[in-house]
Amino acid sequence: MATATATVGILGASSQMPSSDGPANLGRPSLFVPSIRVIPPSSSLICGRELNSCHLRHRKSGCGDRNARAPVTVSPKAVSDSRNSQTCLDPDTSTYDLAFPYFLSANVLVVGRASCLQSVLGIILGGGAGTRLYPLTKKRAKPAVPLGANYRLIDIPVSNCLNSNISKIYVLTQFNSASLNRHLSRAYGSNIGGYKREGFVEVLAAQQSPENPNWFQGTADAVRQYLWLFEENDVMEFLVLAGDHLYRMDYERFIQAHRETDADITVAALPMDEERATAFGLMKINEEGRIIEFAEKPKGEQLKAMKVDTTILGLDDERAKELPYIASMGIYVVSKNVMLHLLRDKFPAANDFGSEVIPGATSIGMRVQAYLYDGYWEDIGTIEAFYNANLGITKKPVPDFSFYDRSSPIYTQPRYLPPSKMLDADVTDSVIGEGCVIKNCKIHHSVIGLRSCISEGAILEDTLLMGADYYETDADKGALTAKGSIPIGIGKNTHIKRAIIDKNARIGENVKIINQDNVQEAARETDGYFIKSGIVTVIKDALIPSGTVI
Repeated sequence: MATATATVGILGASSQMPSSDGPANLGRPSLFVPSIRVIPPSSSLICGRELNSCHLRHRKSGCGDRNARAPVTVSPKAVSDSRNSQTCLDPDTSTYDLAFPYFLSANVLVVGRASCLQSVLGIILGGGAGTRLYPLTKKRAKPAVPLGANYRLIDIPVSNCLNSNISKIYVLTQFNSASLNRHLSRAYGSNIGGYKREGFVEVLAAQQSPENPNWFQGTADAVRQYLWLFEENDVMEFLVLAGDHLYRMDYERFIQAHRETDADITVAALPMDEERATAFGLMKINEEGRIIEFAEKPKGEQLKAMKVDTTILGLDDERAKELPYIASMGIYVVSKNVMLHLLRDKFPAANDFGSEVIPGATSIGMRVQAYLYDGYWEDIGTIEAFYNANLGITKKPVPDFSFYDRSSPIYTQPRYLPPSKMLDADVTDSVIGEGCVIKNCKIHHSVIGLRSCISEGAILEDTLLMGADYYETDADKGALTAKGSIPIGIGKNTHIKRAIIDKNARIGENVKIINQDNVQEAARETDGYFIKSGIVTVIKDALIPSGTVI
């Protein structure tokens, strides 16, 4: 490799240092800074978001005395190549890799190779058996449940990671993982890696071993069982996420706040009013945003005692009065050595992060910080929450959650389906997925999934139709009809209201799924459906005969 020369101005003097062809060709001008400090490449650098500054910080090597921390050094912000001037993580969470032995960040000269991907590892928890989402989880893991016509739940945290330049991602699951594994391999298997890039999205299923014969007992236990694998990654932090939340979040800012505050653990916190607060685990913070107390679904005087000044975390005075509580979102940044220490040494029997490990870390004096997320977030843990989240994307004029954000797109499996075809159909306030065939019917305030086939005279209102995994040919449909069966899709003159129709369902002609008796709960699995919170859910691959009334 040819050797070029780069000149760096230091207090008016010039200094020569070798450079590779790549950075030399960038045409960078001489950079004048107050002073230069030489540090090894393994040290952590961080550019401040609000302070417009860069911080040089010495991360601790273990979980020792917190008083041993070096003070944060604040200096003028360096010129950044980042498109977003407000985000400057170093080591970055991205895969950008410089084969340049020297690089500058503010007043810091780093000697060695800058390998940025390795700073953060994403760990997405697939959740348990998903009993509250049953029957949608009858044949699939919870993160594999379809969402928003074209997507699956797992696409949300994975896309948030990729949009935040986090490309090393593990997904932990132990229930019905076949469809999840298939989706991830098709969606992300060939798009993350590449020459000199180490990105991946992999499923880690629960397994028995000589050391641990048990399946995952909870979120913390799932991470503990794979610590041997996680610690092999040369990272600074673990980003622990849930696979059943709907939201859009910039994790770079989240991780940046974790580093700026020199935290051991940072918990994403959602501000909320008194009415909603009783359904969540709440946190209390001090004037520095440090978490000092937890309360699980408090009520009465205990609830009032959990009020906090949310202006500390960035809310304005007016919104702080409306939202005086903060709830844990179940999303955490944990420094690598802290995670190893907590799960192996301090709490080797703890099964859950939210109720055991995080409160335990606070009790032993670790720095556990709150990070405010003030945006749309929904825990899709129940049929009702799932139904409302899906139909929320049809809301006018602004949906609860938008899939149309150019700067932070939601990725999914490329299926190469044809455009949807609507023939004499009346469609209002609805979202239509790819590859649908919709004939002379009425659809209002509904979400129609990919490959859906809806026949003449059908009426769909307030309905989530998930679509199909495959098309049936005309010959297939003819053969089914000849033997008295029903093709996939919605039959002629069928009326469906306030319902979820899972994939590959076969709904006959003149069927009424309208819950006319307003039943709130019913388990009719042998008949192909359940009713939860008044919402009829037709099971995947179910057959509802013509003329049926539900």
